[in-house]
Amino acid sequence: MNHEGLLSKINTWALELGFSQVGISDVDLSEAEGHLQDWIAKGFHGQMDFMHKHGSMRTHPEELVEDTVRIISLRFDYSYKTTIPYEDVLKQPSKAAISRYAMGRDYHKLIRRKLKTLSEKIKTEVKDFNYRVFTDSAPVMEKAIAEKAGLGWIGKHSNLLNSKAGSYFFLGEIYTNIPLPISKKSTFHCGTCTKCIDICPTQAIVDPFQVDARRCISYLTIEHKGPIPKEFHKAIGNRIYGCDDCQMVCPWNKFATDSKVTDFLPRNQFDEPDLQELMTWDEVTFLKKTEGSPIRRIGFESWQRNLKIALNNQL
Repeated sequence: MNHEGLLSKINTWALELGFSQVGISDVDLSEAEGHLQDWIAKGFHGQMDFMHKHGSMRTHPEELVEDTVRIISLRFDYSYKTTIPYEDVLKQPSKAAISRYAMGRDYHKLIRRKLKTLSEKIKTEVKDFNYRVFTDSAPVMEKAIAEKAGLGWIGKHSNLLNSKAGSYFFLGEIYTNIPLPISKKSTFHCGTCTKCIDICPTQAIVDPFQVDARRCISYLTIEHKGPIPKEFHKAIGNRIYGCDDCQMVCPWNKFATDSKVTDFLPRNQFDEPDLQELMTWDEVTFLKKTEGSPIRRIGFESWQRNLKIALNNQL
């Protein structure tokens, strides 16, 4: 089998489906495993028990999907230059700031479907091609895999950075048994810059590459269940779903490219919604307005919790 030729076809098909970049990683994630274990040992995962409950499957792909020898890692851009800038919304206390990735359609289903379409195309070329696709949906070390696959490097804020696209993109993976040519691992290009660390409203980036989720506004407004500790209320400001501050100040995001699809364009004016209006929604309205949106996953109770904090911060 001509694996180089197959990889060339995979790149072509991926671009046709809306992906922006493809890379290939092996399954040795031992370095990432050490970082993960240290992070969990410090309790930085907070309530996210899923980060450790699967044992070693997260860092040993062949345990999650038998016979996996390669991982096809793919980048899918989600930003648009026409969207109201996130920093402009932060300056308006009466408006609600929503993480830019969550303003449109839920990426999970869309990208997973495209990954399956790509995989079936590969299978027409390679009959014994076995695979399983993922996008933020299983115990997968997405960023570590993408870094090994050459899609970018992990920045000091722990997000993946690409020199041609910044960090406003999703990642998807195809675990496979086909020994495709391995890509060259990305190198680090943050230099001495600490803008992401300095801007964090709650000082959640406790050290370069170390984010204490228990302090992170994205975690607190999305993953955290129950009341948010009062010590973070003021710092949350008008952020009601996620936080993009560390991405907002990153110099590399001046290279962010527009998505090739329109699915992630803002729905229901989620790029600049009014806090008072959002607070008038009952649960039925919330479910209707967030249908097909990643926002729905936090549920109505957490949604109202976040809104109340933001409204109180107007006083």
